[in-house]
Amino acid sequence: METNLELQSLEMGDYCEKVNQVRERIAGVVIGQQNSTDLILTAILADGHVLIEGVPGVAKTLTARLIAKLIDSVFSRIQFTSDLMPSDVLGTNIFNMGNNQFEFHRGPIFGDIILVDEINRAPAKTQSALFEVMEERQATVDGVRYPMSNVYTIVATQNPIEQEGTYRLPEAQMDRFMFKVTVDYPNADSELQVLKAHNAEQAFTRLDSVQPIMTKEDLLAMRAMAQNVHVDEALMRYIVSIVQSTRSHNAIYVGASPRASIALLQASKAYAFLNNRSFVIPEDVKMLAVPTLQHRISLTAEAEMEGLTVQKVVRDIIEKVEVPK
Repeated sequence: METNLELQSLEMGDYCEKVNQVRERIAGVVIGQQNSTDLILTAILADGHVLIEGVPGVAKTLTARLIAKLIDSVFSRIQFTSDLMPSDVLGTNIFNMGNNQFEFHRGPIFGDIILVDEINRAPAKTQSALFEVMEERQATVDGVRYPMSNVYTIVATQNPIEQEGTYRLPEAQMDRFMFKVTVDYPNADSELQVLKAHNAEQAFTRLDSVQPIMTKEDLLAMRAMAQNVHVDEALMRYIVSIVQSTRSHNAIYVGASPRASIALLQASKAYAFLNNRSFVIPEDVKMLAVPTLQHRISLTAEAEMEGLTVQKVVRDIIEKVEVPK
């Protein structure tokens, strides 16, 4: 007779196979961005939001749309602009003359996976509309609370080089993103594969024919399994040491908050699950430290003048903090 542990292992293996199918399907369309894809999937499995930063043309939007298709979820896209109002995002109450009552018309923020394109183009008033939905998974309009779906995830994009008509995101909002994923240019071999794919089939990036691989119920089950991934107390102390080091580093003006520790813990468990493991290892924490911390800390003016970057400083901290054995 199979034990409960063996049954859980078999069930975990089945779900990990579905995740691998999702990864392979994305890799066939978004070429050369495997690391970015894994980080986005990790954030979704960890019930976290993700900010994708990269120059135009590196498939940020395509990746988000494709993931939403493969998970069989309600997808919604919001194009942020400088004149966007909070009601354009959340929705508004409209008077129905037929029954003489106000009816709430939901905005595009309601859905399962929400793509917020060019999030840094909207002013602070509109950005503040995201605070509640990102943290509490609900929206309050005219004193009435409207809950979001149980798989609710925001995937936002921003362009790091274009400054005209953009606004810096509030620190409180940045802290609500589990990851900031930096999407780089593909290497020469990957870009050649992109050209070959386009040359062979011009419509290969169309999503109409993409069939879902997992359901929302599958995703919820995977999140529960990821939550049960084992983390040794020594690894928890390792996470705390890394985050606390950001608050005492000479090059850092503002360190990471306790929310960063929680995010790194949850992300490490999801990443272990993504790699078909029932336990977290130090390499998981090292792998996820930069995307978890880079948007949560600010460098001193002196460090920036010396040419230091947040990524370099975080990697320096990782090298100095003792790894548990």
